[in-house]
Amino acid sequence: MSTELIWASANELAQLISNREVSPVEVMEATLERASEVQAACNAFITIDGERAIAAARKAEKEPPKGPLHGVPVSVKDLCNTADLRTTFGSLAYKDNVPTADCVAVARLKAAGAIIFAKTTTPEFGHKPLTDAPIFGQTLNPWDLTKTTGGSSGGSGAAVAAGAGPIAVGTDGGGSTRIPAAACGLVGMKQSLGVVPHDQTPDVFGLLAYVGPMARTVADAGLMLEAMAGPDSSDPHSLGRDIQGISKAAAEPLDLKGLKIGWRTYLGNSLIDSETLSAFEANLKILESLGAILIERNDPFENTLPVWGPLTFSIWACRFAHVEEKIGEGMSATLRHWMKEGRDYGAVDVQRAMETRTLLYRQIQSWFTEVDFIATPTLACPALPADQNPFGAVIINENEAGGLRDGWYPYTHPFNLTGHPAITLPNGFTNKGLPTGGIQFVGPWLSDTRLLSLSATFEAAAKIPTLRPKLS
Repeated sequence: MSTELIWASANELAQLISNREVSPVEVMEATLERASEVQAACNAFITIDGERAIAAARKAEKEPPKGPLHGVPVSVKDLCNTADLRTTFGSLAYKDNVPTADCVAVARLKAAGAIIFAKTTTPEFGHKPLTDAPIFGQTLNPWDLTKTTGGSSGGSGAAVAAGAGPIAVGTDGGGSTRIPAAACGLVGMKQSLGVVPHDQTPDVFGLLAYVGPMARTVADAGLMLEAMAGPDSSDPHSLGRDIQGISKAAAEPLDLKGLKIGWRTYLGNSLIDSETLSAFEANLKILESLGAILIERNDPFENTLPVWGPLTFSIWACRFAHVEEKIGEGMSATLRHWMKEGRDYGAVDVQRAMETRTLLYRQIQSWFTEVDFIATPTLACPALPADQNPFGAVIINENEAGGLRDGWYPYTHPFNLTGHPAITLPNGFTNKGLPTGGIQFVGPWLSDTRLLSLSATFEAAAKIPTLRPKLS
């Protein structure tokens, strides 16, 4: 296995393949060998499609470049439909499900030349921020196998962090791309509503979920996002969302002189880990050194779980009732618990949450009349223990900080509710070698290209040490 190949970026691999300095077959063979190692240590994959991936690589070797991702290996979260490749949604009810068509995002990645080599693990239907499910067991963090990857795109996070492919598809319904990206030291983006069409959701008008990129660099996230973005008739929010220059923006720094960045240490939570806080404060100083004007946003902000919960749990109660009827206790106990909670909400509760969602959008939107971007931590502390009780308290600085959603990642789900683009970047390591929990940048609607440029500028200036997990 070539160490250089497994740790090369998607941009680097695409260039090497285009210049015929390396073949797609060599790249795929190295990726599959590493994927086998990562699977043994972390359990990051539900399906590894090695035989067909090699066949696709051999075909790509003989063809002129199809697009900017020609020959580049990509793994896909097992919530996204992949033609002729098993898609289980992490559920025993779908253990033999083989879609006949790709979802829009996957089809576009293939059209750009990417080769799908595996499906990555997810909790059943992506329902929680810890990655385990009855169909495959538990996924572990490559930086420390006693820790969780987060979720629900935990398999994609573990794979990319550990060198099993440079990029992966995640989904994000409350932070499910950004949480594992932060826990695993990656770049993870939830773009503006509609930038990437989501053609698998039954209710596009109540949409909280996004299909987005996970990568080790901002430039790779931009390359991937550009391939997936653009209007599609299946998703009304995507119509008119033809954003240009995404990949270029992700590779080019932004002049921060005079740029106003609002920042918040808390977003409806009360505790933050001391090392996470130190990293965030150091990040703010980096931005200031680049000429940014920092403005603390200390207006009252309540935890958004009471809004996100009724909307999300009621959706699950409706959408997955037939699965519960079919497999009963074969369904994840946590999902059944939150589905019951969803059934207990009344129509008035849901409507009130929808109206509060609108007020939340207006509050956050108002921030952007005074600042250009918002900066927050991504997680309130680094990766939690692998045996974290989903219903138990999160412990931060030896104190109970609340539950998983309100105590660990209160910074992510507000922007699923409002549609604003949000991206997490690595921002250092703890004394024990864990990613500190990430820094999140949030921008106005459809500022995705500028948000990527800001991220590229921070990435270059922060100079986060290039470390590689030991899988032990």
